[in-house]
Amino acid sequence: VRIGLHTGSPHLTAEGYVGADVHRAARIAAAGHGGQILVSAATAALLDAADGLRDLGFHRLKDLAAAERLYQADPDEHPPLKTISNTNLPHALDAFVGRQRELEAVLDRLRAGARLLTLTGPGGTGKTRLAIEAATELVPEYRDGVFWVPLSALRDPTLVIGEIGRTIGAKTPLAEAIGYREMLLLLDNLEQIVDAGPDLAGLLEACPNLTILVTSRELLRVRGEGEFAVPPLAESEAVDLFSERAGITDPRTAEVCRRLDNLPLAVELAAARARLLSPAQILERLPQRLDLFRGVRDADARQQTLRATIEWSHDLLTPDEQRLFATVGVFRGGWTLEAVERVADADLDALASLTDKSLAVRAHDRFWMLETIRTFAEERLNASDEADTIHRRHLDHVVEIAEHWYAERQASESRWFAVLEAENDNIRAALDWAHDHAPDAELRLIGAVAALWMLHSQGSEAQDRLRAALEHAPTRDRLRARALTHLGELGDDIGVLTEALELWRELGELAGEALTLEALGWAYDHHGEHLAAREAHEQSLEVYGRAGSPELHTLSARAGLCHVLVARSETAAAATVAAELLEIARRHEAAYMEELALHFLADCPLVDGDFPVAEDRYRRALAFARSAGLVGRATDEVLGIAMALAGLSDAVRAVRIAAAAHAKQRELGKEPDAWWRSTQDRLLGAARAALTDADREAAEDDGQAAGFDRVVDELLAADAVR
Repeated sequence: VRIGLHTGSPHLTAEGYVGADVHRAARIAAAGHGGQILVSAATAALLDAADGLRDLGFHRLKDLAAAERLYQADPDEHPPLKTISNTNLPHALDAFVGRQRELEAVLDRLRAGARLLTLTGPGGTGKTRLAIEAATELVPEYRDGVFWVPLSALRDPTLVIGEIGRTIGAKTPLAEAIGYREMLLLLDNLEQIVDAGPDLAGLLEACPNLTILVTSRELLRVRGEGEFAVPPLAESEAVDLFSERAGITDPRTAEVCRRLDNLPLAVELAAARARLLSPAQILERLPQRLDLFRGVRDADARQQTLRATIEWSHDLLTPDEQRLFATVGVFRGGWTLEAVERVADADLDALASLTDKSLAVRAHDRFWMLETIRTFAEERLNASDEADTIHRRHLDHVVEIAEHWYAERQASESRWFAVLEAENDNIRAALDWAHDHAPDAELRLIGAVAALWMLHSQGSEAQDRLRAALEHAPTRDRLRARALTHLGELGDDIGVLTEALELWRELGELAGEALTLEALGWAYDHHGEHLAAREAHEQSLEVYGRAGSPELHTLSARAGLCHVLVARSETAAAATVAAELLEIARRHEAAYMEELALHFLADCPLVDGDFPVAEDRYRRALAFARSAGLVGRATDEVLGIAMALAGLSDAVRAVRIAAAAHAKQRELGKEPDAWWRSTQDRLLGAARAALTDADREAAEDDGQAAGFDRVVDELLAADAVR
């Protein structure tokens, strides 16, 4: 369920409440995802700041002329909003000071047709902030979205394409998912993986309306790349920045900024000290550290200044604060208060001091460091006697979160789902360390997260990590069996799944055996071996029963069995299993499985040729899919309605709404299974054949022009749902 909250003045009529504000509220709700609560600016203005709303920035909503500032009331992480101005750009917590000339220059380059523009400069020059400001200005100009892809946590250049796909929600190869869409990608902090450059150049060649804006300390050096070297701030801008952040005006500020080479991050770190030290006192303490680092001959002079400023800020910390500073360097993807207390034994006063001194940032319930500062902190940690202890605590903490999610993964509303999503970069960091220091923990962690990564466009990375962990830890135990199960599941690999099944049976673990039989059922189904698939799913349910597993764990096997029975035209048996699936899914609030059950109950009359009943049931499944935010499932329900209409000889409507659904599926990268494709070929093929070429083309053009959302609105109109 998704919720949109807006405050206005509706009009009461015989049909209910109507008016512009009702329409605005509906559009706000439609922009969200399942479980998300969106709040308009009008409603937010009536609430106290303490209400904990997350500012999502301005978004253009369908049929509304002006952009609407939206806020999120729930604490979970969600994909980018489904708005005309589709973006996930972060909303800055402080003012953007200066940089107007640079901002205009970057915008001019991009508007003039630059398709790959790299903002270069050492850490701390403000590349990221400038790029985000430029991208924000361009949101209205890119019809299909502007997406920020932070890459500082990656170390493998082969993962960049997959990370972009995960960010934009691609379900097919990235070039295919983007295609001709007008999109801007902001790839932030690419310097440690510049070898991804050729892949990005190839992506640009394949996607003619794609633009890529990069921040990096060095160029990618690929064809078509343009460079914008980000300079230090002008002196007046640096003074303005110091004064704005410190909340003071002092004639010595200009000298402080000059000593810091007018580098934005260095200026902000010094300004954070202005609560305790005057600019004159800061000047007294800076020279020794700066002079020391200016003696380093193999580094950019500005980078020497920045490192010196970070070191100076670090040296002013108390011993407890210095220890905490080094320790939080282990968190590659930020941290929560609970995490830092468990991993670092954090003192809350010391943590507050780090944020007060601009060495850490807090937003909502998470803390993080700018990558330049975090890298310095990690150096301090790795040089300390505590390095192995802290890395191990971090690994254990991440493993515990992952195992909590794994245990609850069948429950669609599990709170661990959003938690694990937010910890994705920490999972990678923990896996990297575990590979060299704790092979058993590596196998345990990747075995727990592989199923989630499969759902979030990280399937290829999960497979690579699983193979590496299995090779590194050859023991024959339940961790190996689980990893084999998910490796086979990811690739529908019957051989790997058979190996996993044998190991589970050798270990005598019935729950693992049942899970693997379930995965085998789906794999056989994928390969068109329906009889073997049915047998595997039925065996899975039988073993789940012997294992005493919760009925929630049986949902996927029941759904798989249902699909096979429908594909084999055994509709009476399929209807019985679907009814059981529906009852269990509702009992456990498993929305996705509830939608599948409704779908299978509609498939049965379609197969039997009872098209009026099929149409009615597909409409009900569509209504549920929309309310639950299951867009991919909604496209299949529209196709089900189209096939029922085709069976009722309503060829024009069938072809029209099928065209809208197929266009949406291409956008989502959704591919039909073999049975669903063949059923469409039979019924929709007949509908197309019944029309003249002109009528068929007109119906298809009308459906595509109307768009998927409008077609769904029409199908779910009050007089249409019987």
